[in-house]
Amino acid sequence: MHAFQRRKAIAAALAACTIAATAAGCSSSSKTASAGSAPDSPVTISVGCEPPTSQAQPRANWVADVKAFEKLYPYITIKSDDTNPCDDPSTFDAKLASGKMDNVFYTYFTDAANVISSGESADIEQYASQINDYSSIQSSLLNVYRQGGSSSGDLYGVPTGNYSLGLVYSKALFKQAGLNPNDPPTTWAQVETDAIAISKLGHGIVGYADYSAQNTGGWHFVAELYSRGGTAVTSNGQSANFNNATGQAVLEYLHKLRFVDNVMGTNQGLVYQDLLQMMGSGKLGMYVGDPSTLTTMHSTYGTSYDDLAVGPMPGETATLLGGSGYMFNKDDTPAQIQAGIKFVNYEFETSGIGQFDYQRLAAQGQPVGLPEPDLWQGAVATKDDAAKAKYANIPTANFATYVAALPKMQLIIEPPQAQAIYAKGDAAMFAVLTNPNANIPQLLGTFASATNSILSNAQQ
Repeated sequence: MHAFQRRKAIAAALAACTIAATAAGCSSSSKTASAGSAPDSPVTISVGCEPPTSQAQPRANWVADVKAFEKLYPYITIKSDDTNPCDDPSTFDAKLASGKMDNVFYTYFTDAANVISSGESADIEQYASQINDYSSIQSSLLNVYRQGGSSSGDLYGVPTGNYSLGLVYSKALFKQAGLNPNDPPTTWAQVETDAIAISKLGHGIVGYADYSAQNTGGWHFVAELYSRGGTAVTSNGQSANFNNATGQAVLEYLHKLRFVDNVMGTNQGLVYQDLLQMMGSGKLGMYVGDPSTLTTMHSTYGTSYDDLAVGPMPGETATLLGGSGYMFNKDDTPAQIQAGIKFVNYEFETSGIGQFDYQRLAAQGQPVGLPEPDLWQGAVATKDDAAKAKYANIPTANFATYVAALPKMQLIIEPPQAQAIYAKGDAAMFAVLTNPNANIPQLLGTFASATNSILSNAQQ
């Protein structure tokens, strides 16, 4: 659902190149191509998702990085595309079918399977070894861009950012309610208990809130379904798999919080920014979200990082995995594909430069210390974590329980046709949060039927 933050001077970039020479495809001479790489004859590629001019600092960083990259590889010319939003779910499929995608185009994880099946993206499996630290990228992220979502499928893209949902909570309200701000709830029953305690503070304070409009309701329904051990669709992706006891438990729980416990407030039909505004202004105790929402609350509402934290997704069984990456146009030449991989390496896949230039970000006053993106595992992840910790300017301890729980949890990608499914899920979520007599089995049946139609139409 969400995009990720973006992008040092040429000297620093060249120094980083020396460190990552083999993996990133850098060389002692910009005119000498590494083994298996594209010839050094001139090549031009268009790359999507340049930050818009409204995002002044990220835009400036991108421009500086492109200039440094082109100095490093003088035979490659980058044409940046700042179309915003980078991936608009309402127009993406039409743009894809029209053949108007950039040479290197941005995608949400939820689009990857459709792009692959459409035949509009290039198979980059033979160039995979040129992706920086390829063997250390989390397999769950790479598999998003593999045919069939399987580790045995051919590769069609490179993941560049990811998030996993957890429980965002107000440490300030936890303290006021007599709760331990360093010990967030880890089960849905504990969320209920803590929400009741927080709501008792009065003054319009809501213990727990959830979404139910603009596709966000369906998104959270699926996330909460995952946390209870369920799945949104069957293993073959052809039909809904939530019209059952697990799906019913999600809606019954929310209905109880709303109408029995009275901890969710009366204002419903909430969308993405609403919950951030509520917590940012000190009126909300908990909601399901990812760590990046803390930076939004801090920058938009001036909320102190000391008052905000993220715990694990209740249940600590599974959580929704989202994110984005880059794919390659089916009409790209081998030289364009390899030039694109070099740029993706430089801007998104190398600790110390591009989006992982923590020294630059900290000097600019941008947040450093979030546990996402979380691209790597093993020694590469350890190295990047150490670099991040060196320049951290936010209280990383406030993500400790979230980070500790992730290795134990299953990270599940969003379902196929996610945005269309989410839109249908809004109605069920809205009904259980506004109608004290909501017929939950009926709501689930209607939602499942709509989902089956969406999946069936997509396969035709």
